Amino acid sequence: MLVAFVVILLLSNLIGAAKQAQVDFPLVGPVTFGAGVLFFPVSYIIGDVLTEVYGYANARRCIWVGFFALLFMVLMSVVVVGIPANPEWALASATYTVAGQQVTAPNQAAYYAIFGQTPRIVFASVCAFWAGEFINSFVLARMKVWTRGKHLWTRTIGSTVFGQGVDSALFYPLAFLGVAGFTPHSIALLALTQWLIKTGWEVVLTPLTYAVVGWLKRREGVDVFDSNVDFSPFAKTGRPAAT
Repeated sequence: MLVAFVVILLLSNLIGAAKQAQVDFPLVGPVTFGAGVLFFPVSYIIGDVLTEVYGYANARRCIWVGFFALLFMVLMSVVVVGIPANPEWALASATYTVAGQQVTAPNQAAYYAIFGQTPRIVFASVCAFWAGEFINSFVLARMKVWTRGKHLWTRTIGSTVFGQGVDSALFYPLAFLGVAGFTPHSIALLALTQWLIKTGWEVVLTPLTYAVVGWLKRREGVDVFDSNVDFSPFAKTGRPAAT
């Protein structure tokens, strides 16, 4: 579960964040969104599973692992993109089709456009991930105690509403407020759209979440209730009691 969590987190930020997608929906019209929104919410679903089965303390450990893995990815992208390129490779051109037109771009320019990390966006992404994941895990753990382990769907969806809400509310203002072409209204609309899409994914995948949680609880023979856990993100990870 930890490996899946980190892999999805890194790939959704590395591959998905670089592309703005647009889909024309019937009755709605064209909707523009970051392509990473299609897969990034899966990391929240895995976070739900981790907290539900193994408890907040172990989920906290996974969040920190994902956090440092994300920082390493940023460091690696900055170093690799910044290394002087072989001129023969850097100036070589490749042709792409964009909006029905042929566009030619040198390799280094195309490489930078895809893998180059804008410091402000990186800062926003890391802050939003850290806060959103911990809020998501905290809400689910507390709701599990309140509901006495019943009605899993209320916890997974409820925690996502808060976690993804914090994620979207932090990322877009931190990344784009004051940037040319982004008004406060457009930023708020973009954040709301992404929040709705991410939460919608949680609702759609609820049956799969039920199946994975049930299978893991049976296989591991564990079902943790966080009744006496220090919920600070910086607390030392202990061994919670299982039932």
